[in-house]
Amino acid sequence: MASAITKQELLSDQVKHIDIKETNVVPLIDQMADTAFQARNLARAASIVDRMQKDHECAVILTLAGSLISSGLKQVIIDMLENNMVDAIVSTGANIVDQDFFEALGFRHYKGTPFIDDAILRDMHVDRIYDTYIDEDDLRVCDETTGKIADSMPHGAYSSREFIIEMARYIEANGHDRNSIVYKAYEKGVPIFCPAFSDCSAGFGLVHHQWNNPGSHVSIDSVKDFRELTRIKIENDRTGIFMIGGGVPKNFTQDIVVAAEVLGYEDVSMHTYAVQITVADERDGALSGSTLKEASSWGKVDTVFEQMVYAEATIAMPLIAGYAYHRRSWEGKKAKNFNEMLDRQQVTA
Repeated sequence: MASAITKQELLSDQVKHIDIKETNVVPLIDQMADTAFQARNLARAASIVDRMQKDHECAVILTLAGSLISSGLKQVIIDMLENNMVDAIVSTGANIVDQDFFEALGFRHYKGTPFIDDAILRDMHVDRIYDTYIDEDDLRVCDETTGKIADSMPHGAYSSREFIIEMARYIEANGHDRNSIVYKAYEKGVPIFCPAFSDCSAGFGLVHHQWNNPGSHVSIDSVKDFRELTRIKIENDRTGIFMIGGGVPKNFTQDIVVAAEVLGYEDVSMHTYAVQITVADERDGALSGSTLKEASSWGKVDTVFEQMVYAEATIAMPLIAGYAYHRRSWEGKKAKNFNEMLDRQQVTA
């Protein structure tokens, strides 16, 4: 039996991105500091992220896991980038390619419902992320675009950071939406790393590119990603990490302390500041729920300024980022432009 609802009706109510600039949440979170449970933890986490901003020598690394851009958090990250609150990003490929770059191409995410027959969605080429919808036909265009970018590049091995810079240049050259994490990071010289880059829309485009160019093609070198992010730690020893979710971005970022030691920089510091927002439990030993205190046993995170927040990211991240924004400790902080440093190292290597 045919569905009574049309694709146009399903894809009619766009997800809107939260603007942390509009509401000063500082008084609310200051009150939460005198409460209990996760409210108190969130308030302490916000104070630590603010401390990262006060410490202008600190390189702030933002890690992104989970479906964040599709759920309305894009502008939060853009505002942090524009105000030099973030110096490097480590993310899943989905956030950067399927969601942010996807929107830069002019496509959108739509409010939906989990209470629907997914077979109907499949027939209409509508993909669902819990209560959010995406047009599968638009996503295929995103896949194809990453393949075209690869086709245009000199063949060889690139870090994901280098490929994402080419994505930003594609946005610029083709008049696409510059209010994008990919593009704003490019403007600010903020490197974006996706250690599992093929596990996203870019993977389909790169598979197509390599399939049709078997002898000479573009490939993504995840070890180069690791080396470049470790170089940031070596060049800027004082670091803070603001982790949304867990997974590969979390571990990849924590591991650069050990990687620097392996390379002979034995006096490198553990991450001075660390905040993680997660809903994962630590009791099964899984990475996303492992605590920052546990990371200290591995020599990765100092325990003086660390805080776990057990909350869902779409609630907690705007509050913590909004607190740090409205405290304005970032004022006077200069962009570190690690992209320039890494590109310079690439030339002289």
